[in-house]
Amino acid sequence: MSSPTSRSARLPLYFGGLMGPFGTVVIVPMFPELRETFGASSAAVSWGFTIYMLPFAAALLVSGTLGERWGRRRTVRSTYILFFAASLACALAPNLTVFLVGRACQGVANAFITPLLVAGLAEIVEPAAFGRAVGVYSSFQAAGGGLAPVIGGLAADVNWRWAFVGVAILAAVLAAAPPPGEPRVDAAPPEFRPLLTKRMLIFGGGVFFAAAGPIGIAVLVGVAARDELGLSGGGAGLLLICGPLAAMITGPFWGRLLDHWGHRRSSLVATAAATTVGGLLALGTTPVLLAMISAVSGALIGFVVVVVQSMASTIVDGNRGGALSFVLAFRFLGHGIGPVVWIPVLVISAPWGLIGASALGIITFAAFWIVTQPTSTAAHSPSRRDASPAIPD
Repeated sequence: MSSPTSRSARLPLYFGGLMGPFGTVVIVPMFPELRETFGASSAAVSWGFTIYMLPFAAALLVSGTLGERWGRRRTVRSTYILFFAASLACALAPNLTVFLVGRACQGVANAFITPLLVAGLAEIVEPAAFGRAVGVYSSFQAAGGGLAPVIGGLAADVNWRWAFVGVAILAAVLAAAPPPGEPRVDAAPPEFRPLLTKRMLIFGGGVFFAAAGPIGIAVLVGVAARDELGLSGGGAGLLLICGPLAAMITGPFWGRLLDHWGHRRSSLVATAAATTVGGLLALGTTPVLLAMISAVSGALIGFVVVVVQSMASTIVDGNRGGALSFVLAFRFLGHGIGPVVWIPVLVISAPWGLIGASALGIITFAAFWIVTQPTSTAAHSPSRRDASPAIPD
């Protein structure tokens, strides 16, 4: 059982999990107001989401490994400060160009936060309880993702700029509580080469298609809520909170289930369920019905996220942060590309846009099936999180 000291050491890391999802999703319910403020089209404003995700994904390829070399504590504190400055730039932006530059800087900063926080958890939590710890962390992430559309939507109804002031304040507070981890002065720095294997690339590809589809579908739901159902910014924010709230509540349960089932069974069940329910969002023709399906979808998305973060942070010995950031790069690249691909489809047909996005989960299921192929009986042991050996590298 974890000691009280261990539990208190985790708390700042859990709260740090709020930052990334909050900064990512806060923009979704304010697209109409951004169009009006900057005199821009929907397509131009949608880059406020994508331009956050693309540099975020690119930096994630190396951020975890660099952070392990430089020291988690120093790296995360510095990037919280960068996130603070970038958020103020968004809040004060006089035009769309400055706003987009601020969003891009937010994305780069966030790339150094999540992988190093989860890597820090892996260092202070005993292996048998790591799934539960990741589940709790994912609940805080879901809370950030849930609060973001509500705060973003309410701010949009008054003045959208206040939402970014709130993000800046959150970053400033968190800068005072970075995760443990000093620079590697005497030890050999972690290498990139173990990340460039066939197994890792298939795993990353599966995560990419999940993010471009079923686990990134909340963006499409937000656009549909505003444009198809005619909801206000606040109304769309309240609808969008249903999924993250469900993920927040169920996160610890998914973590315990992961500890019991292991990576293979958990990843396949989570992916199949999230893909199926994501397609059912096409049936949400009223706000209440869409909110109900979104809640179930959000809970299952949380299951996928818990499994992915646990697998990624234990798959490469000696470079936990690097492996996690490498896999998360594929995830957030998918999150960034997904809206660009599916929003035009959504404009033509909202049901087909939602169904098409969800169908990408089939590719994820196939990738996880390959990556988690057991090669020994030990791989079936639920107590071994990292015992999911797959195809040869």
